[in-house]
Amino acid sequence: MNKQKDKHRAFRSWQELPYQLMRKSCPIWVVLCWMLPQSLLAQFLQEGDTVAIISPSSATDTATINGGIRTLEKWGYHCIVGPNALNDYHGFAGTIDERLSDLLWALREPSVKAIMCSRGGDGAAHLLCRLSLDTLRNYPKMIIGFSDVTALLCAEARVGQRGIHGSMCHALKTYEGNDTVSQSLRRMLKGDIPIYRIAPHPLNIQGRAEGIVVGGNLSVFNDLAGSDYDPLLLPDIILFMEDTGEGMSKVDRMLHNIEMRGLLSHIRGIIVGQFNKYKHPENDFEDMYAMLHEYMKHYGIPVVFDFPVGHAHLRNFPIMTGIRATLDITSEGVQLKY
Repeated sequence: MNKQKDKHRAFRSWQELPYQLMRKSCPIWVVLCWMLPQSLLAQFLQEGDTVAIISPSSATDTATINGGIRTLEKWGYHCIVGPNALNDYHGFAGTIDERLSDLLWALREPSVKAIMCSRGGDGAAHLLCRLSLDTLRNYPKMIIGFSDVTALLCAEARVGQRGIHGSMCHALKTYEGNDTVSQSLRRMLKGDIPIYRIAPHPLNIQGRAEGIVVGGNLSVFNDLAGSDYDPLLLPDIILFMEDTGEGMSKVDRMLHNIEMRGLLSHIRGIIVGQFNKYKHPENDFEDMYAMLHEYMKHYGIPVVFDFPVGHAHLRNFPIMTGIRATLDITSEGVQLKY
């Protein structure tokens, strides 16, 4: 009995030490506590599993894909590259048919256990027009990516499949898998699901929310509005959003689009990630967070600001989409727990 108490006390000390250090030294901090939910193991990876690399969006290059492969192989996985992954057709990684062909191949190939996208950019939504939701339902494989890949993650979520909003080949090449964000992705691929704890933000709206985690790039999932792939049509969701290069006025319009469609009632909580490369201040708002808070404070749901997810790699921790989680926001901090 004493040993159990000592073990529990040691865990709390390990957990609280980074809390104290990071609170003093860093505006964004994350404490990761890893757990292994047995019910989710079927779709996660084991050493030696095969990961397919495809390019559903913009064109990429050999160095980027090879850099991602080196990191994934270092983590113990075998990689195969889609036949069209290095194509270039008007800036896209091939025609729509070519990119769709690679996605369908990766989904249907029995040896492939997960699918990593080489990069984002533009064009993943092209594939959805020719992709049956039944295909995603019948071939349950994790798709890994962010930015434009949000379109595929939202489609998976609509059929109850899990995906990972996280780093792609470019980041794995650049950091060689050694940084904290990449290591978090490495653990998540194996099924170690994090509990994220981050510091409080002065604009946070406190409360507790439970729901299916969906979202990603705001511009991308906003463009899915009204389609079969629209994640906001799911009931009881925790919506997370980030974007880059989108002005405050455009983000304002996208927010109001959600409200005008009458879908706020589906949202139990909101995670506001990183917004960068936009003009500010604007219209008397100091920054994007100030503008978002002006509207979200009337929603009557908990909202966390400055969550480390977005287009800056070291602030882009992996988020598992399509599964339920609990979001707790208090004056002492924020916790996202699956």
